[in-house]
Amino acid sequence: MARERSGRTARHLVLVARLRRLREGAGLSVPQAALQLGWHPTTLRRLEQAQTSLDVGQVCALLAVYGAGAAEADDIMGRLNAANMPGWWHPWRDAMAPWLMDLMSVESAAGVVRTWDPALVPLLLRTPAYAMAVDEIRCPDGDAAGRRRRADFLVERQKRLQEQQTRLWAVLPVTALRVRVGGDEVMREQLRSIQQLAERGDVTVQLHPEYAPPHPLTGVPALTLYRVEIREIADHVVREGGLPGTAEVWDSPHPVQTYQGMLDVSCVMAMRPARTGEVLQDEYDRKWA
Repeated sequence: MARERSGRTARHLVLVARLRRLREGAGLSVPQAALQLGWHPTTLRRLEQAQTSLDVGQVCALLAVYGAGAAEADDIMGRLNAANMPGWWHPWRDAMAPWLMDLMSVESAAGVVRTWDPALVPLLLRTPAYAMAVDEIRCPDGDAAGRRRRADFLVERQKRLQEQQTRLWAVLPVTALRVRVGGDEVMREQLRSIQQLAERGDVTVQLHPEYAPPHPLTGVPALTLYRVEIREIADHVVREGGLPGTAEVWDSPHPVQTYQGMLDVSCVMAMRPARTGEVLQDEYDRKWA
């Protein structure tokens, strides 16, 4: 039976990658393997893309057709239950767009998350009040309960990233700190929050000065790069900026490496992280001192 829709988990992705490697090692294409199994090729493709839960009978059949050794077969079968367990974000699926549900497996395994926003505080640095204010601007027809739910989910994501010791590295123009979102109290709280985050050892915040020359991310919409050290899970890059609730997600090497290079150069051109605290304090004093 297919798992209730909540997105793939890292354990699930790792296991289907092992099954895919076994198929390739056996010299079988998807249609060839499906023919031997008596399945439709789509069934096998969906399984290898982690679009369905891993059925015990199906996995046993795959291992037999692929000629898996006893030790590897036992190891894979021993990991099935964990791979079929829903992720921690399962209860929050009502607060997520479909693309985000599939991305949470990557976020839960990421060692580094790099983020850029051209006009606002990047999502993973936002306070709940700031996040709800942005949500209200972008989706004015939405209800307050939905905005609060999404803000609470953001707080949980931030907490989980800290607990799993993921390094967060954000770059943004200093002018993004001046874009008025919500009232004075929302902006004051957000700026104070960034100051505190920038002092943490697992968070790096870099700023581009107001009159800085163009850099590779100039004009690029909000961007997040997930670096994952588990070989079965590819690095991912997400670019937002289209219709609300939509995003472009890539895991193939070319776009990931291209955006990584753009982030690298942009960070080199930004102010050093050691200056961030001073600049943030200047911004706070400029408005509220």
